[in-house]
Amino acid sequence: MSNYLAIATVTATLRRIIQSTIQVDVPGARVTTVRPETSGSKTPEVGVNIFLYQATPNPAWRNHDLRSRRPKGELIKQAQAGLDLYYLMSFYGNEVELEPQRLLGSTVRTIVDYPIITPEMIRETVNNPTYSYLADSTLEQQVERVVILPSMMDIEELSKVWSVLFQTPYALSFACQASAVLIEGNKTSGRALPVRRVEFYTTPNQPQITQVASEVGTNQPILTSSNIIIRGQYLDGDNDSVSLRETSRQTMRESVSQALRDRIQIRIGDAKLIPSKISENEIRLELSALPTEQVRYLRAGVQSLQILHTIPKRLRFEPELAIGSNVMPFVLCPTLMEIEVQELEDNRDGFYTAKLRVEVDLIVGTGQRVLMFLNERASNPASYIFIAKSRSEETNEVIFPIYEVKGGQYLVRVQIDGAESPLEVDTNPDSNTLEQYVSPIVLIG
Repeated sequence: MSNYLAIATVTATLRRIIQSTIQVDVPGARVTTVRPETSGSKTPEVGVNIFLYQATPNPAWRNHDLRSRRPKGELIKQAQAGLDLYYLMSFYGNEVELEPQRLLGSTVRTIVDYPIITPEMIRETVNNPTYSYLADSTLEQQVERVVILPSMMDIEELSKVWSVLFQTPYALSFACQASAVLIEGNKTSGRALPVRRVEFYTTPNQPQITQVASEVGTNQPILTSSNIIIRGQYLDGDNDSVSLRETSRQTMRESVSQALRDRIQIRIGDAKLIPSKISENEIRLELSALPTEQVRYLRAGVQSLQILHTIPKRLRFEPELAIGSNVMPFVLCPTLMEIEVQELEDNRDGFYTAKLRVEVDLIVGTGQRVLMFLNERASNPASYIFIAKSRSEETNEVIFPIYEVKGGQYLVRVQIDGAESPLEVDTNPDSNTLEQYVSPIVLIG
Protein backbone atom coordinates (compact mmCIF):
# COMPACT_ATOMS: atom_id res chain seq x y z
CA MET A 1 0.00 0.00 0.00
CA SER A 2 0.95 3.67 -0.29
CA ASN A 3 1.12 6.37 2.37
CA TYR A 4 -0.45 9.81 2.71
CA LEU A 5 1.75 11.23 -0.09
CA ALA A 6 0.08 9.03 -2.75
CA ILE A 7 -2.39 11.67 -4.01
CA ALA A 8 0.25 14.37 -4.34
CA THR A 9 2.59 11.88 -6.04
CA VAL A 10 -0.02 11.07 -8.70
CA THR A 11 -0.55 14.80 -9.38
CA ALA A 12 3.19 15.50 -9.55
CA THR A 13 3.83 12.55 -11.86
CA LEU A 14 1.01 13.64 -14.16
CA ARG A 15 2.44 17.16 -14.20
CA ARG A 16 5.97 15.95 -14.95
CA ILE A 17 5.09 13.69 -17.91
CA ILE A 18 2.80 16.31 -19.48
CA GLN A 19 5.46 19.02 -19.03
CA SER A 20 8.04 16.89 -20.84
CA THR A 21 5.86 16.65 -23.96
CA ILE A 22 4.06 20.00 -24.29
CA GLN A 23 7.31 22.00 -24.06
CA VAL A 24 8.42 20.21 -27.23
CA ASP A 25 5.12 20.72 -29.07
CA VAL A 26 4.55 24.31 -27.89
CA PRO A 27 7.84 26.03 -26.94
CA GLY A 28 7.65 27.98 -23.70
CA ALA A 29 4.57 26.13 -22.42
CA ARG A 30 4.54 25.07 -18.78
CA VAL A 31 2.32 23.06 -16.44
CA THR A 32 0.86 24.30 -13.13
CA THR A 33 -1.25 22.62 -10.46
CA VAL A 34 -3.21 25.54 -8.99
CA ARG A 35 -6.84 26.63 -8.81
CA PRO A 36 -7.91 27.86 -12.28
CA GLU A 37 -7.88 31.63 -12.46
CA THR A 38 -7.41 34.35 -15.05
CA SER A 39 -4.47 33.59 -17.34
CA GLY A 40 -1.27 35.27 -16.20
CA SER A 41 -1.96 35.26 -12.45
CA LYS A 42 -1.22 31.79 -11.02
CA THR A 43 -2.05 29.82 -14.14
CA PRO A 44 0.41 29.97 -17.06
CA GLU A 45 0.06 32.44 -19.92
CA VAL A 46 0.89 29.55 -22.27
CA GLY A 47 0.44 26.10 -20.85
CA VAL A 48 -1.73 23.61 -18.96
CA ASN A 49 -3.17 23.81 -15.47
CA ILE A 50 -3.99 20.53 -13.69
CA PHE A 51 -6.58 20.96 -10.95
CA LEU A 52 -7.72 18.12 -8.66
CA TYR A 53 -11.35 19.03 -8.09
CA GLN A 54 -12.74 15.82 -6.56
CA ALA A 55 -11.73 12.55 -4.82
CA THR A 56 -14.27 9.76 -4.28
CA PRO A 57 -14.06 6.24 -2.80
CA ASN A 58 -13.31 3.56 -5.36
CA PRO A 59 -16.27 1.11 -5.28
CA ALA A 60 -14.22 -2.07 -5.71
CA TRP A 61 -11.62 -1.27 -3.02
CA ARG A 62 -14.26 0.10 -0.62
CA ASN A 63 -15.93 -3.33 -0.55
CA HIS A 64 -12.55 -5.08 -0.35
CA ASP A 65 -11.77 -3.53 3.05
CA LEU A 66 -15.12 -3.77 4.87
CA ARG A 67 -13.89 -5.79 7.85
CA SER A 68 -10.78 -4.07 9.24
CA ARG A 69 -12.01 -3.99 12.87
CA ARG A 70 -13.67 -6.32 15.37
CA PRO A 71 -17.13 -5.44 16.76
CA LYS A 72 -15.53 -3.67 19.76
CA GLY A 73 -13.34 -1.52 17.51
CA GLU A 74 -10.00 -3.34 17.75
CA LEU A 75 -8.00 -3.43 14.52
CA ILE A 76 -7.89 -6.80 12.74
CA LYS A 77 -5.60 -5.48 10.04
CA GLN A 78 -4.31 -2.13 8.92
CA ALA A 79 -7.15 -0.19 7.31
CA GLN A 80 -6.91 1.20 3.80
CA ALA A 81 -8.85 3.52 1.52
CA GLY A 82 -9.13 3.28 -2.27
CA LEU A 83 -9.76 6.59 -4.03
CA ASP A 84 -10.58 7.76 -7.55
CA LEU A 85 -9.08 11.17 -8.36
CA TYR A 86 -10.80 13.55 -10.80
CA TYR A 87 -8.72 16.21 -12.58
CA LEU A 88 -9.75 19.25 -14.61
CA MET A 89 -7.13 20.31 -17.15
CA SER A 90 -7.47 23.85 -18.52
CA PHE A 91 -5.45 25.18 -21.46
CA TYR A 92 -4.16 28.73 -21.93
CA GLY A 93 -2.40 30.57 -24.74
CA ASN A 94 -2.82 32.68 -27.86
CA GLU A 95 -6.27 31.89 -29.27
CA VAL A 96 -5.30 33.35 -32.69
CA GLU A 97 -2.50 30.77 -33.04
CA LEU A 98 -4.76 28.06 -31.53
CA GLU A 99 -2.27 27.40 -28.72
CA PRO A 100 -4.93 26.09 -26.26
CA GLN A 101 -6.13 23.56 -28.84
CA ARG A 102 -2.57 22.49 -29.67
CA LEU A 103 -1.88 22.01 -25.96
CA LEU A 104 -5.09 19.97 -25.60
CA GLY A 105 -4.00 17.66 -28.41
CA SER A 106 -0.50 17.26 -26.93
CA THR A 107 -1.93 16.48 -23.47
CA VAL A 108 -4.44 13.90 -24.74
CA ARG A 109 -1.69 12.21 -26.77
CA THR A 110 0.47 12.01 -23.63
CA ILE A 111 -2.33 10.37 -21.62
CA VAL A 112 -2.88 7.88 -24.45
CA ASP A 113 0.86 7.09 -24.54
CA TYR A 114 1.17 6.78 -20.74
CA PRO A 115 -2.17 5.44 -19.43
CA ILE A 116 -0.54 3.63 -16.48
CA ILE A 117 1.67 5.26 -13.84
CA THR A 118 4.50 2.75 -13.49
CA PRO A 119 6.96 2.39 -10.57
CA GLU A 120 9.72 3.78 -12.82
CA MET A 121 7.70 6.95 -13.50
CA ILE A 122 7.02 7.35 -9.77
CA ARG A 123 10.70 6.94 -8.86
CA GLU A 124 11.69 9.58 -11.43
CA THR A 125 9.20 11.96 -9.81
CA VAL A 126 10.17 11.44 -6.15
CA ASN A 127 13.90 11.56 -7.03
CA ASN A 128 13.45 14.89 -8.86
CA PRO A 129 14.75 17.77 -6.67
CA THR A 130 11.68 19.81 -7.65
CA TYR A 131 9.53 17.32 -5.71
CA SER A 132 11.79 16.82 -2.69
CA TYR A 133 8.70 16.99 -0.44
CA LEU A 134 7.60 13.63 -1.96
CA ALA A 135 10.82 11.77 -1.06
CA ASP A 136 9.01 9.52 1.47
CA SER A 137 6.21 8.56 -0.93
CA THR A 138 5.54 4.79 -1.17
CA LEU A 139 3.14 4.90 -4.14
CA GLU A 140 5.44 2.61 -6.14
CA GLN A 141 4.73 -0.20 -3.61
CA GLN A 142 1.00 -0.11 -4.32
CA VAL A 143 -0.32 -3.54 -5.35
CA GLU A 144 -2.47 -2.05 -8.14
CA ARG A 145 -1.13 0.40 -10.70
CA VAL A 146 -2.81 3.80 -11.04
CA VAL A 147 -4.56 4.15 -14.42
CA ILE A 148 -5.29 7.51 -16.11
CA LEU A 149 -8.55 7.55 -18.11
CA PRO A 150 -10.36 10.39 -19.92
CA SER A 151 -13.67 11.26 -18.20
CA MET A 152 -17.02 11.30 -20.02
CA MET A 153 -18.23 14.84 -19.24
CA ASP A 154 -20.89 16.69 -21.23
CA ILE A 155 -21.34 20.48 -21.34
CA GLU A 156 -23.76 20.44 -18.39
CA GLU A 157 -21.37 18.58 -16.11
CA LEU A 158 -18.46 20.73 -17.25
CA SER A 159 -20.42 23.92 -16.52
CA LYS A 160 -21.21 22.66 -13.01
CA VAL A 161 -17.50 22.19 -12.31
CA TRP A 162 -16.63 25.68 -13.57
CA SER A 163 -19.53 27.23 -11.63
CA VAL A 164 -17.79 26.15 -8.41
CA LEU A 165 -14.83 28.36 -9.40
CA PHE A 166 -16.46 31.69 -8.48
CA GLN A 167 -15.89 34.52 -10.99
CA THR A 168 -13.32 32.51 -12.95
CA PRO A 169 -13.57 32.85 -16.75
CA TYR A 170 -13.99 29.60 -18.62
CA ALA A 171 -10.98 28.15 -20.43
CA LEU A 172 -10.79 25.24 -22.85
CA SER A 173 -10.94 22.16 -20.56
CA PHE A 174 -10.48 18.43 -20.51
CA ALA A 175 -11.26 16.04 -17.61
CA CYS A 176 -9.57 12.79 -16.66
CA GLN A 177 -9.69 10.26 -13.85
CA ALA A 178 -6.88 8.49 -11.92
CA SER A 179 -7.97 5.15 -10.50
CA ALA A 180 -7.33 3.76 -7.96
CA VAL A 181 -5.04 5.30 -5.34
CA LEU A 182 -4.70 3.11 -2.24
CA ILE A 183 -3.84 4.81 1.06
CA GLU A 184 -2.99 2.64 4.07
CA GLY A 185 -3.81 3.65 7.63
CA ASN A 186 -0.98 4.57 9.97
CA LYS A 187 -2.46 3.02 13.10
CA THR A 188 -1.05 -0.47 13.56
CA SER A 189 -2.67 -3.50 15.14
CA GLY A 190 -1.26 -6.11 17.47
CA ARG A 191 -0.62 -9.65 16.38
CA ALA A 192 -0.83 -12.74 18.57
CA LEU A 193 2.05 -15.20 18.95
CA PRO A 194 2.05 -18.03 16.37
CA VAL A 195 0.43 -21.43 16.97
CA ARG A 196 3.12 -24.14 17.19
CA ARG A 197 0.91 -27.21 17.03
CA VAL A 198 -2.42 -28.26 15.47
CA GLU A 199 -4.34 -31.51 15.73
CA PHE A 200 -4.96 -32.23 12.06
CA TYR A 201 -4.03 -31.07 8.58
CA THR A 202 -5.09 -31.57 4.99
CA THR A 203 -2.96 -31.97 1.88
CA PRO A 204 -3.91 -31.61 -1.76
CA ASN A 205 -4.55 -34.84 -3.59
CA GLN A 206 -2.74 -34.72 -6.93
CA PRO A 207 -1.47 -37.55 -9.15
CA GLN A 208 2.25 -36.70 -8.79
CA ILE A 209 3.41 -34.46 -5.92
CA THR A 210 1.00 -34.77 -3.00
CA GLN A 211 2.90 -33.12 -0.15
CA VAL A 212 5.87 -30.86 0.59
CA ALA A 213 6.90 -30.68 4.26
CA SER A 214 9.80 -30.12 6.60
CA GLU A 215 11.58 -33.25 7.85
CA VAL A 216 10.92 -32.30 11.49
CA GLY A 217 7.17 -32.14 11.03
CA THR A 218 4.38 -31.43 8.58
CA ASN A 219 3.28 -28.21 10.30
CA GLN A 220 6.77 -26.91 11.06
CA PRO A 221 8.18 -23.89 9.16
CA ILE A 222 10.55 -24.55 6.25
CA LEU A 223 13.82 -22.63 6.63
CA THR A 224 17.08 -22.52 4.66
CA SER A 225 18.45 -24.93 7.29
CA SER A 226 15.61 -27.44 6.79
CA ASN A 227 15.47 -30.75 5.00
CA ILE A 228 12.44 -30.89 2.70
CA ILE A 229 10.52 -34.12 2.18
CA ILE A 230 8.57 -34.33 -1.09
CA ARG A 231 5.95 -37.11 -1.20
CA GLY A 232 3.95 -38.38 -4.14
CA GLN A 233 3.84 -41.04 -6.84
CA TYR A 234 6.27 -41.98 -9.61
CA LEU A 235 8.80 -39.42 -8.36
CA ASP A 236 11.78 -41.43 -9.60
CA GLY A 237 10.51 -41.75 -13.19
CA ASP A 238 11.20 -44.74 -15.46
CA ASN A 239 14.18 -46.87 -14.39
CA ASP A 240 13.90 -49.61 -17.02
CA SER A 241 17.22 -48.54 -18.51
CA VAL A 242 19.04 -50.45 -15.72
CA SER A 243 18.62 -54.21 -16.19
CA LEU A 244 18.68 -56.77 -13.36
CA ARG A 245 20.15 -59.33 -15.74
CA GLU A 246 23.29 -57.27 -16.30
CA THR A 247 24.10 -56.21 -12.71
CA SER A 248 23.82 -57.40 -9.15
CA ARG A 249 21.13 -55.88 -6.95
CA GLN A 250 23.61 -53.75 -4.97
CA THR A 251 25.32 -52.45 -8.11
CA MET A 252 21.92 -51.71 -9.61
CA ARG A 253 20.86 -49.64 -6.58
CA GLU A 254 24.03 -47.56 -6.78
CA SER A 255 23.69 -47.08 -10.54
CA VAL A 256 20.03 -46.11 -10.27
CA SER A 257 20.73 -43.65 -7.41
CA GLN A 258 23.49 -41.93 -9.37
CA ALA A 259 21.46 -41.86 -12.58
CA LEU A 260 18.48 -40.33 -10.81
CA ARG A 261 20.58 -37.60 -9.20
CA ASP A 262 22.00 -36.78 -12.63
CA ARG A 263 18.65 -36.37 -14.36
CA ILE A 264 16.18 -35.26 -11.64
CA GLN A 265 16.04 -31.64 -10.52
CA ILE A 266 13.86 -29.74 -8.10
CA ARG A 267 12.79 -26.29 -9.29
CA ILE A 268 11.92 -23.76 -6.57
CA GLY A 269 11.11 -20.38 -8.08
CA ASP A 270 14.11 -19.48 -10.27
CA ALA A 271 16.45 -21.96 -8.56
CA LYS A 272 17.13 -25.48 -9.87
CA LEU A 273 18.35 -27.77 -7.07
CA ILE A 274 19.75 -31.30 -6.90
CA PRO A 275 18.01 -33.70 -4.44
CA SER A 276 20.06 -35.84 -2.05
CA LYS A 277 17.82 -38.94 -1.85
CA ILE A 278 15.25 -40.24 -4.33
CA SER A 279 12.71 -43.08 -4.25
CA GLU A 280 9.44 -43.80 -6.01
CA ASN A 281 7.26 -42.10 -3.41
CA GLU A 282 9.64 -39.72 -1.64
CA ILE A 283 12.42 -37.24 -2.44
CA ARG A 284 14.67 -35.62 0.17
CA LEU A 285 16.13 -32.15 -0.44
CA GLU A 286 18.71 -30.75 2.00
CA LEU A 287 18.49 -26.94 1.77
CA SER A 288 21.33 -26.52 4.28
CA ALA A 289 23.72 -28.39 1.95
CA LEU A 290 22.98 -26.27 -1.11
CA PRO A 291 25.84 -24.25 -2.66
CA THR A 292 25.77 -20.47 -2.20
CA GLU A 293 25.10 -19.88 -5.92
CA GLN A 294 21.85 -21.89 -5.61
CA VAL A 295 20.70 -20.36 -2.29
CA ARG A 296 20.93 -16.79 -3.67
CA TYR A 297 17.98 -17.51 -6.00
CA LEU A 298 15.69 -18.45 -3.09
CA ARG A 299 13.27 -15.85 -1.73
CA ALA A 300 11.09 -15.84 1.37
CA GLY A 301 7.34 -16.23 0.90
CA VAL A 302 5.18 -18.61 -1.10
CA GLN A 303 7.37 -20.68 -3.43
CA SER A 304 6.40 -23.02 -6.26
CA LEU A 305 8.08 -26.43 -6.23
CA GLN A 306 8.21 -28.73 -9.26
CA ILE A 307 10.10 -31.94 -10.09
CA LEU A 308 11.83 -32.05 -13.49
CA HIS A 309 12.86 -35.34 -15.15
CA THR A 310 15.33 -34.56 -17.91
CA ILE A 311 15.16 -36.68 -21.05
CA PRO A 312 18.57 -38.02 -22.18
CA LYS A 313 19.77 -36.77 -25.56
CA ARG A 314 20.10 -39.28 -28.35
CA LEU A 315 21.84 -36.83 -30.65
CA ARG A 316 24.34 -34.18 -29.64
CA PHE A 317 22.47 -31.33 -31.32
CA GLU A 318 19.08 -32.17 -29.75
CA PRO A 319 17.67 -29.54 -27.33
CA GLU A 320 17.41 -30.37 -23.64
CA LEU A 321 13.95 -31.61 -22.75
CA ALA A 322 12.31 -32.33 -19.39
CA ILE A 323 9.04 -33.75 -18.09
CA GLY A 324 7.63 -31.64 -15.26
CA SER A 325 5.39 -32.70 -12.41
CA ASN A 326 2.48 -30.70 -11.05
CA VAL A 327 3.49 -27.51 -9.21
CA MET A 328 3.12 -27.57 -5.42
CA PRO A 329 3.29 -24.36 -3.33
CA PHE A 330 5.05 -24.12 0.01
CA VAL A 331 6.17 -21.29 2.29
CA LEU A 332 9.89 -20.59 2.76
CA CYS A 333 10.41 -18.69 6.01
CA PRO A 334 13.31 -16.32 6.77
CA THR A 335 15.53 -16.61 9.85
CA LEU A 336 16.66 -13.59 11.87
CA MET A 337 20.45 -13.45 12.01
CA GLU A 338 21.04 -10.08 13.76
CA ILE A 339 19.03 -7.22 15.29
CA GLU A 340 20.50 -3.78 16.02
CA VAL A 341 18.82 -0.72 17.59
CA GLN A 342 19.82 2.56 15.94
CA GLU A 343 19.00 6.24 16.58
CA LEU A 344 17.10 5.53 19.82
CA GLU A 345 15.17 8.57 21.09
CA ASP A 346 13.31 8.88 24.39
CA ASN A 347 9.87 10.42 23.82
CA ARG A 348 9.30 10.60 27.60
CA ASP A 349 6.62 8.71 29.54
CA GLY A 350 8.52 5.48 28.81
CA PHE A 351 7.99 5.50 25.01
CA TYR A 352 10.72 5.47 22.36
CA THR A 353 11.35 6.12 18.67
CA ALA A 354 14.19 4.31 16.87
CA LYS A 355 15.29 2.38 13.81
CA LEU A 356 15.82 -1.39 13.92
CA ARG A 357 18.33 -2.89 11.50
CA VAL A 358 17.43 -6.54 10.91
CA GLU A 359 19.57 -9.05 9.02
CA VAL A 360 17.93 -12.19 7.63
CA ASP A 361 19.39 -15.25 5.91
CA LEU A 362 17.53 -14.71 2.60
CA ILE A 363 17.86 -11.93 0.06
CA VAL A 364 14.89 -9.54 0.22
CA GLY A 365 13.69 -8.22 -3.15
CA THR A 366 12.87 -4.56 -3.72
CA GLY A 367 9.21 -5.33 -4.36
CA GLN A 368 8.67 -7.70 -1.41
CA ARG A 369 6.43 -6.54 1.44
CA VAL A 370 8.28 -6.76 4.76
CA LEU A 371 6.66 -6.38 8.21
CA MET A 372 8.06 -6.66 11.73
CA PHE A 373 6.07 -7.91 14.74
CA LEU A 374 7.07 -6.93 18.28
CA ASN A 375 5.53 -8.77 21.28
CA GLU A 376 6.55 -7.57 24.74
CA ARG A 377 7.72 -10.14 27.31
CA ALA A 378 5.61 -8.90 30.21
CA SER A 379 2.51 -9.77 32.23
CA ASN A 380 0.48 -7.17 30.33
CA PRO A 381 2.28 -7.33 26.97
CA ALA A 382 2.18 -4.67 24.28
CA SER A 383 2.35 -5.64 20.61
CA TYR A 384 3.23 -3.65 17.49
CA ILE A 385 3.46 -4.04 13.72
CA PHE A 386 5.87 -1.92 11.66
CA ILE A 387 6.56 -1.70 7.91
CA ALA A 388 10.11 -1.84 6.54
CA LYS A 389 11.67 1.14 4.83
CA SER A 390 11.59 0.88 1.02
CA ARG A 391 14.71 -0.53 -0.66
CA SER A 392 16.38 0.44 -3.93
CA GLU A 393 18.32 -2.83 -4.27
CA GLU A 394 18.09 -6.45 -3.17
CA THR A 395 19.66 -7.03 0.24
CA ASN A 396 19.46 -9.20 3.36
CA GLU A 397 19.47 -6.15 5.68
CA VAL A 398 16.20 -4.30 6.27
CA ILE A 399 15.56 -1.07 8.24
CA PHE A 400 12.35 -0.67 10.27
CA PRO A 401 11.44 2.82 11.57
CA ILE A 402 9.58 2.32 14.88
CA TYR A 403 7.75 4.97 16.89
CA GLU A 404 5.84 5.33 20.16
CA VAL A 405 7.05 1.94 21.46
CA LYS A 406 6.90 1.26 25.19
CA GLY A 407 10.29 0.46 26.69
CA GLY A 408 10.96 -3.22 27.42
CA GLN A 409 12.06 -6.59 26.02
CA TYR A 410 10.33 -7.71 22.83
CA LEU A 411 10.16 -10.93 20.86
CA VAL A 412 10.91 -10.12 17.22
CA ARG A 413 9.47 -11.68 14.09
CA VAL A 414 9.91 -10.60 10.47
CA GLN A 415 7.30 -11.38 7.83
CA ILE A 416 8.31 -11.30 4.14
CA ASP A 417 5.45 -11.69 1.66
CA GLY A 418 3.48 -13.57 4.33
CA ALA A 419 6.34 -15.84 5.51
CA GLU A 420 7.26 -15.31 9.17
CA SER A 421 10.57 -15.95 10.87
CA PRO A 422 10.24 -18.54 13.69
CA LEU A 423 10.63 -17.97 17.41
CA GLU A 424 12.83 -20.17 19.60
CA VAL A 425 11.11 -22.16 22.38
CA ASP A 426 12.83 -22.97 25.69
CA THR A 427 13.01 -26.77 26.03
CA ASN A 428 15.18 -26.88 29.18
CA PRO A 429 13.11 -28.75 31.85
CA ASP A 430 14.95 -26.88 34.65
CA SER A 431 14.26 -23.44 33.21
CA ASN A 432 11.67 -20.99 34.54
CA THR A 433 10.65 -20.27 30.94
CA LEU A 434 10.03 -23.89 29.89
CA GLU A 435 7.80 -24.13 26.78
CA GLN A 436 7.85 -20.36 26.34
CA TYR A 437 9.13 -18.26 23.46
CA VAL A 438 12.55 -16.90 24.42
CA SER A 439 14.24 -15.48 21.30
CA PRO A 440 15.07 -13.55 19.19
CA ILE A 441 14.73 -10.61 21.57
CA VAL A 442 15.44 -6.89 21.29
CA LEU A 443 15.65 -4.42 24.17
CA ILE A 444 13.96 -1.05 23.57
CA GLY A 445 15.00 1.69 25.99
